[in-house]
Amino acid sequence: QVQLVESGGGLVQAGGSLRLSCAVSGRAFSGYAIAWFRQAPGKEREFVGFMRWSGGSTDYADSVKGRFTISGENAKNTVYLQMNNLKLEDTAVYYCAGDRGMGWGPSRTESDYDYWGQGTQVTVSS
Repeated sequence: QVQLVESGGGLVQAGGSLRLSCAVSGRAFSGYAIAWFRQAPGKEREFVGFMRWSGGSTDYADSVKGRFTISGENAKNTVYLQMNNLKLEDTAVYYCAGDRGMGWGPSRTESDYDYWGQGTQVTVSS
């Protein structure tokens, strides 16, 4: 079983930055990607971005492209979500997720991910 634990959430002013971490532990991760999703109050969970576990290539939702960056530190089995120029609409619970390596490759679809962290709250204030 793979366990994911997020950390790094908090309160930040609009225009500020925050870095989230996702620690991957348990048996060796063999999926395609670690992804970040978020869920704002009253809204459905939405895709933020993913990083391929092998190779490190990334993909982002249009709403965060150019502001958010996903990176990984293999030695620590940790994936980061660097969030810059934060906006009020970025307020949400952020989750990291991992897939099982099924299908054709990394996905933007929530249901394609099997392992989930508990989530970390990010609140952006004006």
